Amino acid sequence: MSQAQIEAFLEAMASERASAANTLRAYARDLEDLSAFLAPRGVSVLAADATTIESYFESLMARGLSPATASRRRAAIRQFYTFALAEGWRAEDPSRRVEAPKRRRPLPKTLTHQSVGDLILAATQRPGPPEDAARLVCALEVLFASGLRISELLGLTSAAVARDPDHLIVRGKGGKERLVPLNTSARQAIAAYLTLRPKHFPKGETSSPWLFPSRGGTGVERGRLSRRRFAQLLDETAQMAGIDVSLVSPHVLRHAFATELLNGGADLRSVQMLLGHADIATTEIYTHVATAKLQEVVATRHPLRRRAKST
Repeated sequence: MSQAQIEAFLEAMASERASAANTLRAYARDLEDLSAFLAPRGVSVLAADATTIESYFESLMARGLSPATASRRRAAIRQFYTFALAEGWRAEDPSRRVEAPKRRRPLPKTLTHQSVGDLILAATQRPGPPEDAARLVCALEVLFASGLRISELLGLTSAAVARDPDHLIVRGKGGKERLVPLNTSARQAIAAYLTLRPKHFPKGETSSPWLFPSRGGTGVERGRLSRRRFAQLLDETAQMAGIDVSLVSPHVLRHAFATELLNGGADLRSVQMLLGHADIATTEIYTHVATAKLQEVVATRHPLRRRAKST
């Protein structure tokens, strides 16, 4: 396998699949890794047979690579051989007969309703200026009520909550807009915070477009609460509430939102729309938290159950 062939493959991945620069560099390293594996065996990448490629795939996990890295390397090798076959560099694909192990998707961390309540209560009791506590309480209430991504939350403008709305219009991934309802607790927290919000305006400024302005921030986060600062506040508040810091993050509050909906009987399609997931398969990961609820539904609603009770 020449350098020209590698470059041709990477160029195809860039143009046909719009692979990012980091992905292309990773693919190049993956091919180098395969070449290094084959070199002691006196075999080139283009001359390797199916048995040898199978041995390489088996070696990935044996070397202690993470499942994600091993999976990407297998994918890169498969794509290269598919490309080589199409280019006429090989007569067959040696990677086709090797089945890749299925990756188990990790279950999301979540918090109980009680833990979220403890977190919000601790936020109300934070020492320091009242405007700091009010801003944090507002952010937490909105997160738990809406399931927003942290980028969506911190990107909210003050206009989004003008005139006490019962829902937000959020621009999510891919620029797609969606409606997100707000509960009473979130609306009350917003109202309480708005009276103190001007105290967070950057020094010398009398207004700010952001719902959560800040005197700090740099780059695109200048003048508004940054993700890093919010994460610090969340960690401090979790410690105050006696909650393991490793279990708390803005994304965990998003998971808690989805969990509460499913436990409350919401259907997956509705949860998908509220979370802004493009694929419902992404939403399905949350069904693990509703196992008890599902068992209860089957036990009480299944027609055979009702028939058995009537007889």
